[in-house]
Amino acid sequence: MFVRKTTRRYKGKTYTNYLLVESVRTPAGPRQKTVCSLGDLTPRPAAEWMRLARRVEDALAGRQDLFDSDDPEIRRIVEEVRSRQTSPSESAEKVPALSGKSADDLVAVHVDQVQVERAREAGPVHVGYEFWKRLGLSDILKTCDLSDRAIELTCAMTLNRLIHPDSEHAMPNWIRSTALDELIGVDFEGLGEDSLYENLDRLYPRRSVIESALVERERTLFNLESTVFFYDLTSTYFEGQALKNPKAKRGYSRDKRPDCKQVVIGLVVGREGFPQAHEVFEGNVQDRATLGEMLDRLKDRVGLPEGSTVVVDRGMAYDENLQQLRDRNLRYVIAARQAERNQWLDEFEELDGFEEVLREPSLTNPCQKKSSVRVKRKVLKSKQVDDKNNDQEVEENADPDDKETYVLCVSGGRIEKDRAIRAKQEQRLLADIQKLQQRIDKGRLKTELAIGKAIGRLQERYPRVARYHRLEYDKATETFRHSIDTERREKAERLDGGYVLRTNRHDLSATEAWMMYSTLTRAEAAFRAMKSPLAERPIFHQLQHRVETHIFLCVLAYHLLTAIETTLLAKDVHTSWASVRETLSTHQICTVVLPTDDGVLRIRRATKPEPQHLELYQHLNVPVEILRPIKTWSPISDNDASECSD
Repeated sequence: MFVRKTTRRYKGKTYTNYLLVESVRTPAGPRQKTVCSLGDLTPRPAAEWMRLARRVEDALAGRQDLFDSDDPEIRRIVEEVRSRQTSPSESAEKVPALSGKSADDLVAVHVDQVQVERAREAGPVHVGYEFWKRLGLSDILKTCDLSDRAIELTCAMTLNRLIHPDSEHAMPNWIRSTALDELIGVDFEGLGEDSLYENLDRLYPRRSVIESALVERERTLFNLESTVFFYDLTSTYFEGQALKNPKAKRGYSRDKRPDCKQVVIGLVVGREGFPQAHEVFEGNVQDRATLGEMLDRLKDRVGLPEGSTVVVDRGMAYDENLQQLRDRNLRYVIAARQAERNQWLDEFEELDGFEEVLREPSLTNPCQKKSSVRVKRKVLKSKQVDDKNNDQEVEENADPDDKETYVLCVSGGRIEKDRAIRAKQEQRLLADIQKLQQRIDKGRLKTELAIGKAIGRLQERYPRVARYHRLEYDKATETFRHSIDTERREKAERLDGGYVLRTNRHDLSATEAWMMYSTLTRAEAAFRAMKSPLAERPIFHQLQHRVETHIFLCVLAYHLLTAIETTLLAKDVHTSWASVRETLSTHQICTVVLPTDDGVLRIRRATKPEPQHLELYQHLNVPVEILRPIKTWSPISDNDASECSD
């Protein structure tokens, strides 16, 4: 006889048991039979385990040692073994000879009846859960007084948004279709949608605290810079009327869905692309009206040191926004509004002073084409910024607070884009002008007021090109005239591809300022990721607090996504989470069913990882072993017997 160690994992805990095993001869060859269970022997020195086995063997054979006669442990084991041998239901002939086997046991299996059951997707869930632990999200949620069950549900909901975004109604079925329950040791068999809705309600008041702690954790883990912030906005629309959400309103839709109510989401990201803070605004809010509130939120949640640089797009290039930044002693890099290019027409036409910058494909978008941008730096007095008739340069030793740096940029790729947009709008405008002319000629529009309104609608619909198309109606002659301002049109063509940046940082060269502004695309990439792979839109929730928590879960999932892609980029692996997710989806956990003459042995284990799986796990520093094999033995039943006979 000898002692064998077995382990079993249940609900996240590992249980150890030691079996007393003997070798027996059978017609099929030598086999090993479990005599009895010895329980957990770890308190006892390992050297005594074999001695215990020999003493029990001697006692069963009648060779009891004088000193063992009063040993209660030996006596208990012997009585247990003899009671099993004399029980009709547990007789030696009916005890499966293969019970309690480990991976190195020999098993006589009916190979034609081997099956695989309960296959579950494991690879993406495994990676997502490992990064959940790496970011310390469970500990962060625990400090917010959330119960273990709430933490488990939040983990499952966040991983769902990361891997296979579903509604709360469909989410339980997805969770049960993956190996998530086995990875985190939680039973989700009876999980319903009501529990998920209730968890949204629990998370809602704790969002800002969780976000702040997570940002601090990422700064330490990834050594992130906290002096440059990129702020941008997007919108997301609703299915339904959203009557119970006061923030749901119709406004400018970035999703091209003006027919739906929406909310506006403001997101601040750091230089490396990690989210710093987010806020949900009313659906009809103007971009410039959000800057002050977002700066306050950023300061309260993660800190906004004086002298930090804020990068924003032209939607916030207004005097009141710049003043808000100056009042907080912040630096800024901002794209000037399109109309401000006009004062720089001569500068754009003069090539002297421009330097060329080659734009390489970004780390987050390796498929991006190479392009070049020409940049020129000009320094003006701040009080002259909005004065089109006075653009005199100032001396470099002037008061820093009294000057502002302009960077003129000309993008070769943007020239073609601007021309294509203008040509398309002009084609549509001319078609609508012709329709308007026909309506007037046929007498459908008669009054000067009605015709004036129609002209105004055209100018509002095509602002890019309508400014150099003159539309007039002469009441006296009842004629409608259309003409083109050739000079303004040529001026617009000369400005194609040009845009202007403004900054109060005087330590930046033209190239550095442009490169900092171009990094704003990280915020835009965050919105694209939240809307596409994380399926943040459309929103089906009708209550305001659940809408905002839904968006918060998307932000949490984006934290995980960014951490995964950043880890890959550090290994010089340029791939997206979507590609990683698709590749790992074929790594699964399943149960191998091995039928024998005495019963059925089931082994629950992960499939062997393929080379592409191993490569990703190595780059992400994620354990290759997803689940230690779990073996269960069951006597053969009538159903099993009928299946075997079939």
